[in-house]
Amino acid sequence: MLKTPRDKDFSSGHSVVTLLCLELVTAMSAQKDRWVSSFSFLLFCASSIPRRESARLLQELSPQEYFSSLQAGRASLAYFSHHASPGAQPFLEQIENSAEALQDYGISVVKVNCRKEDVSRYCGKENTLRKAYLFRGSMLIREFPTDALFDVNSVVANVLFALLFNEVKYVETLADLQNIENALKGRSNMVFAYVPATGTAEHRAVMEAAFVYGTVHQFVLTTEATLLRDTGDDEPDVVSARLLFCHCQRATDLAQPCRRTAMGQALTMLNIHRHLKLMGAPLVTEVAEDPEKVSTVHLQLGLPLVFILSQKETYEADRRTAEFVAWQLLGKAGVALLSRDLVDLNILLRSNVALKTPDEGVPVKYLVLEDTDEVITLVEDKSKVGQIQEEEEEEEEEDEDEKQNNNQDIQDDQVVEAVSRDKKRELPLEQILVLTEETFHSALLETARTVVLFYASWEAVSLAVLRSYTEVADHLKGTQGVLLAQVNCWDWPGVCAKENVTQFPTIKIYEKGERWVMYDGMWGTEELTSFIMLSRVSCPLKLATIEEAEGYLRGEFPSELSSYHHTSVLGVFSTATSEAREAFEEAGNILSGHVTMGMYFEDDALALSRKYAVSPPALLLARSGGQSVEGIALSKQSAQDMVRMIRYELLDVFPEITVQNLPRYLQLRKPFLILFSDGDIGEMESEEMLKLAKGRPRQAFVACWLNLKKTPVGRGVLKVYFATVPSLPLLLWVNLHAGGQVFQFPSEQTITEMNVLSWLERLKAGLEIPSSTLSEEDWKPPLPAYDFLQMMETAVPEVPLHPSHHHGDTLVPKNPGGDTTVREEPSQETKAEKGGSPGRDLRGTAPRLAAREKQGKRHSEL
Repeated sequence: MLKTPRDKDFSSGHSVVTLLCLELVTAMSAQKDRWVSSFSFLLFCASSIPRRESARLLQELSPQEYFSSLQAGRASLAYFSHHASPGAQPFLEQIENSAEALQDYGISVVKVNCRKEDVSRYCGKENTLRKAYLFRGSMLIREFPTDALFDVNSVVANVLFALLFNEVKYVETLADLQNIENALKGRSNMVFAYVPATGTAEHRAVMEAAFVYGTVHQFVLTTEATLLRDTGDDEPDVVSARLLFCHCQRATDLAQPCRRTAMGQALTMLNIHRHLKLMGAPLVTEVAEDPEKVSTVHLQLGLPLVFILSQKETYEADRRTAEFVAWQLLGKAGVALLSRDLVDLNILLRSNVALKTPDEGVPVKYLVLEDTDEVITLVEDKSKVGQIQEEEEEEEEEDEDEKQNNNQDIQDDQVVEAVSRDKKRELPLEQILVLTEETFHSALLETARTVVLFYASWEAVSLAVLRSYTEVADHLKGTQGVLLAQVNCWDWPGVCAKENVTQFPTIKIYEKGERWVMYDGMWGTEELTSFIMLSRVSCPLKLATIEEAEGYLRGEFPSELSSYHHTSVLGVFSTATSEAREAFEEAGNILSGHVTMGMYFEDDALALSRKYAVSPPALLLARSGGQSVEGIALSKQSAQDMVRMIRYELLDVFPEITVQNLPRYLQLRKPFLILFSDGDIGEMESEEMLKLAKGRPRQAFVACWLNLKKTPVGRGVLKVYFATVPSLPLLLWVNLHAGGQVFQFPSEQTITEMNVLSWLERLKAGLEIPSSTLSEEDWKPPLPAYDFLQMMETAVPEVPLHPSHHHGDTLVPKNPGGDTTVREEPSQETKAEKGGSPGRDLRGTAPRLAAREKQGKRHSEL
């Protein structure tokens, strides 16, 4: 193999200086506002290249002097001329003009003056005098017809092409190109250039780039326009030169072509150097400092830098998203992955993308974007940044207008309205672990109990529950053995499908990733916290001694619930009641998380039950920390019967009705004897109502009361019953399930057990006239529900994030005016493709409360 000029010591210095000059000129061209110009640096570079001061750039020697001066490995371009050759003058001028450029690459240019009588090989024939000769040492490398060296570009291009024939492959067919690609896969990258003809300025630029980078990348050249089309380049202007960087080093599959990134600028040495420098930069840069202080090669070259904001829980998924975006923006912008966990940034939690421009003094912009297409548009359309910020400002103004002009008559969903009104509030999600497809199963195994909220980021109820969930996380902060996590089913539908999540929101508690229990209660903070705390204890909890059983009834055992007020249920069984015990255990599995259940079935179980005047099998109910224990005989043997009985017995005797507990009492389908009070009820009324509740008629109705100060919605209820709210306290009989009649206890009578029972007898006899009768019309929403399936059929839906291991979109050239990634869907290219395509949605690092909110504010907007 013949050595190139850079394989010798005499030319290595030229290559280093050339590369240094390119670095300086490229940097200065990107920083246009610097006082030092690129031209100044070119002058510096020109003066810095070593030359032999004693020699002219174009030497004139005799044949003997020329051949005796040749040095091994040193290249020279010689033209043999007779003094009487007037037609050679134009060619000599071009040769002389090229001498300086060739000198930069260690190539000397010599005019050899032949005597008339010289009949040697190079001076003796007339046709020989119409050629120039390229030597390396004394070895002839190439003969050039003088008409092929018509200007400086053609001279430099053809000479370098001849010397670099081992580093620049010329191909004519697609098969030749594919063979070179296959040989390079997994080893090196390729620079593929198309020039319409050799000897042009573009050809010279490619050869000069090959001189500098030929040992780093394999250069391939063609002049065949059809070959360029065969590679998949859809650029219609095949007359202009093109350059593609082929990422073969990442490729391992021979069946797939290398990913290609086209250079969109004109083929100049400076542009090629800039393009190769960008291709050599890391695809994604991981940063752990303030973005204002970050500097990358992209910023130095005048390109923007896009930050994808991440956190440790979503690192792998965000890394793939960053790589996906980076391939799309390769040559147009840099992409960095910024971890919130490592940098203390005072930015909105819902921000998921940041943009830093190369302009000095311009602050980093933090944005909320929905998908990767928006990121790409953000870079390609510089005006998009201002547009996004204007839209966010307009949304804020709209929110203010909505707050001022909120008309409840046209708001069909109060949950949607509440979420929309409060959407700008940032949620404290630090205590909640974000789970992805990769981290879900491993996270369940790390903690004794993992609470998982499955929600959809676009659904109003999910977002409302998420707020309660954050409050629960704050209450349970530091609780051992409990981990709170969340899964956005819009981003990770595969996870939710595998976990059989069919509605949003859903909460499940996993025990070491195996057994799980689903929450089916109210979505309030107190109810969720209670469910999580109670689920920590086995249900039923098996007690070994009478001392443990007594401690359990007093609320002292188990210790993790000692400070938690709850009603305890203890099942007492003898050895002869195994069937009832098994049903009780099954009931415990059903009621896990809703109630604490203990079980005692030792030999002395009879002694324990007799203490409370019952015989096994029996239930002992301990209310208020064991201050009162009630014994109930177990006559029903099935698990479902026990569940219904336990739920009924756990209801308060004289409950205060709230929004949270009302459904439990409505399920009894009994009339309500309800006392409305503006504050706490008096001691006398409380005692008399408690007597009614504990009396024999208890089985026939629900005696309860409602505090209008704690539950203001009660005023709205009274306005439905009466035209105006009557004076309080007010005792009513309301039969919602039979006729809907509302009867008012006479205000002139005192509320006592005897007076109320007498009044109830009159009601039963039909002697009282109802104050009002409720409509039998069903309570339906004022407007029909959204038909999401119909909406999906009539509109192109957004592609949900991560459809579980499917390849992403094929990348194709979008803008011939800029660097564009060309991809033919290789299966082996990157980890992003191996691990599943990141899709088009940006998951960000926090739920976006504003995401897709415009879908569901009012039906009139659809």
